[in-house]
Amino acid sequence: MDRSLQDLRKTYEKGQLDENETSSEPYDQFRKWFDEALKYGFFEPNAMTLATVDERGRPACRPVLIKDYDARGIVWFSNYQSRKGEHLAQNPFAALQFYWAELERVIRVEGRVEKIDAQASDDYFNSRPLSHRIGAWASPQSQVIAGRKTIVANAARYGAEYGLHPPRPPHWGGYRLIPDYWEFWQGRPSRLHDRIAYTLTEGGEWLKQRLAP
Repeated sequence: MDRSLQDLRKTYEKGQLDENETSSEPYDQFRKWFDEALKYGFFEPNAMTLATVDERGRPACRPVLIKDYDARGIVWFSNYQSRKGEHLAQNPFAALQFYWAELERVIRVEGRVEKIDAQASDDYFNSRPLSHRIGAWASPQSQVIAGRKTIVANAARYGAEYGLHPPRPPHWGGYRLIPDYWEFWQGRPSRLHDRIAYTLTEGGEWLKQRLAP
């Protein structure tokens, strides 16, 4: 075995997480931590890993960007015909993970996924830079292409066709994960990390519990 890999380790000492000091609602705890991540100023604190499962039960994950959130859930945007879009059409459950190494924190979220309404997708699409809007038309996301020239040619074609006002493609829009499970992880010394989980009960209440590291 590679000893150089085995010897890679660090001590976590930047914070602690006490169940008596965390919010009673996971959304409030998420908002607190997310605001702190935004203020910290490190690269792309809005990046999160999205995990989905195909019809055979095989998982896949990829980074996406959170674009909105409220008590209903977490929103991102994508091509509905992409690999993740196909997975979600077959199995509308997913998991998200935020990892903020600089704060020694992880947030995990699990739940059901739904498409957001068309007007909300239109509003966000129209707020994007023009090149991003054209790119949504140009890329048949996750499909095999002959080479980069294919994408460049598509971008030129759709740019000429739509000019400064491309409409939102019908295959592109927003998703919302509606959580039924949250977990907040804070690194601690000696690998005795803090883990606080919130599980949605059948009665619609959040059950907060400490998990062993």
